[in-house]
Amino acid sequence: YDRSFPHRQNSIKAALSLGDSRSDLIADFSAPYALPRCKSKHSDLQAISSETVSNLLRGEYSEEIDNYVIVDCRYPYEYQGGHIEGAENVYTKSDILDRFMKSDELTSKAADSKKKNIIIFHCEFSSERGPKMCRYLRETDRKENTDQYPKLTYPEIYILEGGYKAFYEHESSQCTPQAYKPMLHIDHSQELKHFRAKTKSSNGSRCNRRRMLRC
Repeated sequence: YDRSFPHRQNSIKAALSLGDSRSDLIADFSAPYALPRCKSKHSDLQAISSETVSNLLRGEYSEEIDNYVIVDCRYPYEYQGGHIEGAENVYTKSDILDRFMKSDELTSKAADSKKKNIIIFHCEFSSERGPKMCRYLRETDRKENTDQYPKLTYPEIYILEGGYKAFYEHESSQCTPQAYKPMLHIDHSQELKHFRAKTKSSNGSRCNRRRMLRC
């Protein structure tokens, strides 16, 4: 018999109760969100606007945020055809794990920092690829910290509402190069087939868990 089990159950119930009463808290219920959120069709995810990302790039939130990573989940030819300044091109599950969960130094830094470490996901429209990778990181993070719920290594993650297309339309000066290449660009039909096949086996499931293990 695990004598700590009742205590863990009570801790989980207390965390869930706090989360229910405070929608402004990040996913480990330890603090409010640092960035203003906007409405999104992805009700299970936290979304931010192009304007907010632009302000973040300009250093407006530097007092609250220690580090941020913008994850561009588009295919490499899309990324190379124009991306948000400083964004990293990560578009498969294995790359997500390598980048965020397999580095002890990185995860320790994220957990120990007094200021916030946030991650922002997006794809072309933030309708499928970006949200999918965002959910996958959260699911993996939850599994890694199951015995310490609601602890998370990355409790504050967002999606960019409208994706790169929306950002480019409003903030093209913060794109490198200042261009936008659609996924369905006619010149890249063979590359599209290649990268779709490469990522097909990495298609993640939605984070559809019981309330006790909610995202």
